[in-house]
Amino acid sequence: MEKKLKQKPLNLVRIVLFGPESTGKTTISRHLARHYNTVWAPEYARQYLQDKWNNERKTCEKEDLLPIAIGQMKLENKLAKKADKVLICDTDLLETKVYSEEYYGGFVDENLDKAANKNSYDLYLLTYIDTPWEEDDLRDRPELRLEMFTAFESALKKHNKNYILLKGDKGTRLKKATEAIDKLIEEKENLYSFSDSLQDLDMHFSHQNTNDFGTSFDY
Repeated sequence: MEKKLKQKPLNLVRIVLFGPESTGKTTISRHLARHYNTVWAPEYARQYLQDKWNNERKTCEKEDLLPIAIGQMKLENKLAKKADKVLICDTDLLETKVYSEEYYGGFVDENLDKAANKNSYDLYLLTYIDTPWEEDDLRDRPELRLEMFTAFESALKKHNKNYILLKGDKGTRLKKATEAIDKLIEEKENLYSFSDSLQDLDMHFSHQNTNDFGTSFDY
């Protein structure tokens, strides 16, 4: 179980969008991925719970949290291999842990709790509730947005996570986020790049093919 929730080590700048429902996390994730010409890891729970609703007309139960966490890390680890220096994550296991605590009377699966504390990210972008509430099949508690926001921020402080608050319109949020991410990129050395690894592979095969052609010609 521990292995399924473990973050695979790659030297990337890992960014997490963090906060309550309907606060613009997915929108910012997409724009940041486009800005840095990289990939973003969507929220696995969205599709998992939408399928559950469509098939069973049931919402999230606490038994769903561990499968959601496993699916999230599988998705993150898969997409990390295709990232270029920066990996944007629409959520992480700490967010799943906060939801678990808030929705199920403080309950958190032991494996989820351990992994949420162990997995590491360079920066959390905490999204404020100054965005319109958008209703769908899964979202609830619009009247408790401030309470949920407070729970998310408290979790970041409790676990000593590096974070900044994003509020205001999309342009303001993106400007603040990119400024912080740019600094992290400058500070880290030898960042993993999927595009660079592909170029190196192409050069290798190109060189190999040239040598093969030369050998045949000489013969």
